[in-house]
Amino acid sequence: MTVTDGASLTVGAPAARDHRGSWIPTGPMVATRCMELRKRRGVMGALIGVVIGIPTLFLAIRLILHAVAPNTYGPAGGYDIYTHLVAGVLYVFGFIVAATLGCTAGAVDLNEGMFRHLVITGRSRLAIYLARIPAGLAIIVPIVAAGYAIVCAVCVLAAPTTLSYQGLSVPYGLSRPGLEQWAGEHAKAVVCDFNGPVLVGLDCGNRPSGLPIDRPGNGHIIDVPPPGSEPVTAADLRTNAVRIADLNYADYSKQFLRPPTDLMIKAGLWIELEAVIGFVVGLGLASLLGQRTIAVVMMIVLEIILTPIAARARIPHFENAQRAVVGLATAHIEPGALPLALGGDRSVDLLHESTAVAVCVILAWLVGWTVLGAWRMVTRDA
Repeated sequence: MTVTDGASLTVGAPAARDHRGSWIPTGPMVATRCMELRKRRGVMGALIGVVIGIPTLFLAIRLILHAVAPNTYGPAGGYDIYTHLVAGVLYVFGFIVAATLGCTAGAVDLNEGMFRHLVITGRSRLAIYLARIPAGLAIIVPIVAAGYAIVCAVCVLAAPTTLSYQGLSVPYGLSRPGLEQWAGEHAKAVVCDFNGPVLVGLDCGNRPSGLPIDRPGNGHIIDVPPPGSEPVTAADLRTNAVRIADLNYADYSKQFLRPPTDLMIKAGLWIELEAVIGFVVGLGLASLLGQRTIAVVMMIVLEIILTPIAARARIPHFENAQRAVVGLATAHIEPGALPLALGGDRSVDLLHESTAVAVCVILAWLVGWTVLGAWRMVTRDA
């Protein structure tokens, strides 16, 4: 049988299956949602400006200053710059911008009056909601990865060439015998500046002669020659310098000129996980509330206020509820070579939580907010 548009249809042939009722989102649905989010220039500009623009501007200024006045301004990259940008900037702002995109994806149809038009297409509401997850992640994951890649590249390529350790320029990557040999060759500087035993009677210039440095509780030994003893000799200096180098080697071995490769991989995955959590939770919250602005404010409050309080405060009878905060869980799986993203001392300030519990909390937040957001999408009046 011939139809008006020129296509032929065999009588008795089964009709093509209609997939509009399936809860599984199709590729075109995901691509459409991704395109709609990309066209929101204000949101995209904010995402790129915060995640990529801020670290790039900071590093560019440091590169220029070091090139103009290298004796005044240190290298633009290095391990310390990397850790502060990752734990202090990308961790916080990556979550916030991902949550902003999630809140936009979750409420934009309602705010612009397009929800009814989506429903009358016959598509499954659940599929419409689930399509927003891969669509949003296809945007936020590459943006965060680009910002992080810039930080890693500059911090590796523009890293310092010498290690500044306790005020001295020390060769990087020495073994314990190597550090001891170097200390013996720079005995006076090591004895005067490194943490360790103090030779009474040695004039270091940076503190009164014969007075030990007061470092309570560090367990260091103070060498006090008996009254009337001979002045400090070169052999005494060398012996004590070698001993001090041995005491400081454990701390010295943890110092880096540039971020190690394994740390960059782990930290990159950790930053991306934080962004995924921000997007998924923001999407579910905005869908549940039907409002983007309120949801964005609540996500910022969660990241900036509630998470640090839950991580540090010891509230009687509420510690298990504190452990249920997702920010505390992500802080517990943070790579150990990074400073605590929430600030403070990891071993003292962070509320105790096992890794298994932290992983369960993260999964519960991802699944729970997806279920809540999808449920509200399915039950909302068109």
